[in-house]
Amino acid sequence: MTEPIINISALNKTFKSKDSSYKALDNISLSINKGDIYGLIGFSGAGKSTLLRMINALEIPDSGKIEIDGQDIVGLSDRKLRSIRKQIGMVFQEFNLLESKSVYENIAIALKINRFDKKQIHNRVTELLKFVGLEGKEKSFPDELSGGQKQRVGIARALANHPKILLCDEATSALDPDTTESILDLLNKVNKEYGITIIFVTHTIRVIQKLCNKVAILENGKLVENGNVIDIFSNPKSAIARRFVESVIPSKIPSGIVNELKKYKGSYRLIRIFFHAENATDDVIWQINNRLNVHTNVMFASVSEIRDVVLSVITLQITGKQEDFDRTYEYIRSLGISFEEVNI
Repeated sequence: MTEPIINISALNKTFKSKDSSYKALDNISLSINKGDIYGLIGFSGAGKSTLLRMINALEIPDSGKIEIDGQDIVGLSDRKLRSIRKQIGMVFQEFNLLESKSVYENIAIALKINRFDKKQIHNRVTELLKFVGLEGKEKSFPDELSGGQKQRVGIARALANHPKILLCDEATSALDPDTTESILDLLNKVNKEYGITIIFVTHTIRVIQKLCNKVAILENGKLVENGNVIDIFSNPKSAIARRFVESVIPSKIPSGIVNELKKYKGSYRLIRIFFHAENATDDVIWQINNRLNVHTNVMFASVSEIRDVVLSVITLQITGKQEDFDRTYEYIRSLGISFEEVNI
């Protein structure tokens, strides 16, 4: 069983000013396992960046616990916090590179601070330049690089001290779509080859779809929904989760089909079925038609890839009597396939 590397329990944080107060985090609890790529998603002001900053103690909670490898970091001394922070790398939205330093020098900064010798620094920087695809760029300066190259430098710098955890705060939001895809591929490589746990803050569901295996959805400082990405994409329970998922996996029946259905005089139900790659989509529908002797009609379908798992969403019209509907629902449940009734 995979062990948790981060445990967050009953976390609260309120920011106060002279005239007002704002609750950024409201009783947040979640667990992140070693090797997860865990997405934190929400709209502006949801509390996701505040939560991320608490994981390396850049913000201190009003109450609650943040355990890293079993140690509660809340209230630790500066000396002990420095030791914890060596295990955590950080990748920023705006790259945060030193413009007066070369690519090599930017990556080497943390190694110099931690008093590695010149040979160790050279070997590590050379290894990381190759890993992030920037061989030959070691003497370049940030203003000579594209946005994607700058972020690759930022990732290499964050990896320099062999961290266990990598925190990414909107690390692709300043990049164009093609460059975003390449950076997400690189982060996936970081996770697979180095075994580093990644926590990625974003407001873009596409990032979650492409990169993450787990996700927490935040809204107004509250944890609304969290779990496996494929499960939440298959069966979003909250309004905000459905809104995010609908933006990348359309399931709304086109208005032309809806108008035709409203004219239909027979008895029918509409159901939306969520098929993962391991489910034989055609066989399930064939069995409903032939084995159960129930007439069906596919009204709408979409196919999406979620972190290498194919998810098909099919809206099916079932024509018949109540017992036909009951038999169909029972059969789909017996296969462990998610579905829901659709009203128009």
